[in-house]
Amino acid sequence: MIELDYRGSNSQVIGNENGLGIAKEFENYKSRIAAIIADLNQRKDKPEQGLQWMNLGYSEETLWYVKEYAALVQGRFDNVLVLGIGGSALGGLAVTHALLHPYWNFLSKEERNNFPKIYFLDNIDPDEVSSLSDILDLKKTLVNVITKSGDTVETMAQFMVLKDRLEKELGDDYRKNIIATTDKRTGILRQIAEQEGYKTFFIPDDVGGRFSVFSAVGLLPFALVGIDIDEITNGVKDMDLALKNTNITENIAAQNALIHFLLDVKCGKNQIVLMPYSNRLKYVPDWFIQLCAESLGKSVTLDGVKTHVGPTPLKAVGVTDQHSQLQLFNEGPNNKVIDFIRIKDFDTHVEIPQIFQYTGIGYLSGKSINELMNAEAESTKATLCDFSRPTVTISMPKVDGYHIAQLLYMLEVQIAIEGALYNINAFDQPSAEQTKNYTYALMGRVGYEESAKSLKEKMSLV
Repeated sequence: MIELDYRGSNSQVIGNENGLGIAKEFENYKSRIAAIIADLNQRKDKPEQGLQWMNLGYSEETLWYVKEYAALVQGRFDNVLVLGIGGSALGGLAVTHALLHPYWNFLSKEERNNFPKIYFLDNIDPDEVSSLSDILDLKKTLVNVITKSGDTVETMAQFMVLKDRLEKELGDDYRKNIIATTDKRTGILRQIAEQEGYKTFFIPDDVGGRFSVFSAVGLLPFALVGIDIDEITNGVKDMDLALKNTNITENIAAQNALIHFLLDVKCGKNQIVLMPYSNRLKYVPDWFIQLCAESLGKSVTLDGVKTHVGPTPLKAVGVTDQHSQLQLFNEGPNNKVIDFIRIKDFDTHVEIPQIFQYTGIGYLSGKSINELMNAEAESTKATLCDFSRPTVTISMPKVDGYHIAQLLYMLEVQIAIEGALYNINAFDQPSAEQTKNYTYALMGRVGYEESAKSLKEKMSLV
């Protein structure tokens, strides 16, 4: 199992002003944490609670349908193109980058064991949209369009462009190159898919986009490129079992949630830097940023009290960002918690040749890149400690499907517990919806005419 080391946030290590008496705080909050964990698990099967993501690891039906379809189309396509934004793309990108060869799309078909290349189109930049569709052989490309609501403007705009190009190249057969992952019953994409005859997968009710990586949103792209989705769901189930434990001294999600909550409200540490020491995990912080920001950034408590809470999540990657951000982390505002992700056992061991021994870099001869990576991580952690900056370290035995699933699910549960500590709804995103409504108005959607008029007046003033 993955492990959590929180000693770098203890007041005995970094002082009372910037750290916590963690053992004492665990004792103080043990009843509150136990009640939160019990409540989450009691509500997860109830409708309209936003907690169905806690059941995704047990969806044998989804697993079976995904594996069946992946087996059916294997060898038919050279490329998988995922159209989505936010939670419809970030989890898939994080996991595929972690588990596939780092240069997967550059390997030959034989080196990929006849599995396709995979691309994620998660923005509407016109240069990227056009350029990607230019370089792909659309006849050999399977397009997976993902939007639960069915009318996510960015995703549907992408889809309209790709659907038009597919139809021009393939004629009536273009439908075989499209899969829609959307709501089971309603929405524009569901309607289009049924009219056009696309293969469909559904996103369960009460599963928000940022919590959807273990639904068909993620499992389908994973299976299409040969990732073992049984290993992933096993990791989720084992972590879910561990995190049902209501004892905070044995629940790493609860520990990390409470530490971050208290470092914010007691010590003013209102920024979280997620910093994996693995390039394979470089997109995990992107996924976490949405998970944290949309879940915890709220202006009203569950009691209706006006407030403005929520830490600001930031991204760093070790060792790259030691040479770009570490100076700020050390000597800038002491308002951050650095969350390291460490890998105990890399898949590859790279020796540094015994050359240049007569120079100032001779000390590296005979060592390994692995040793250097670990030394860099330990040095960064020690330096932050010297400057009284709080840290926590999440350790993964290795980067594989089982442990990446544990990591992501643990972070999801951590955020859910943290939301309860802030006394806010961690499963909605009301102000993000306002931006969508403004976009509908500006693009001329029917029913938004008055909004468009008032918005244009407002825009002239800002």
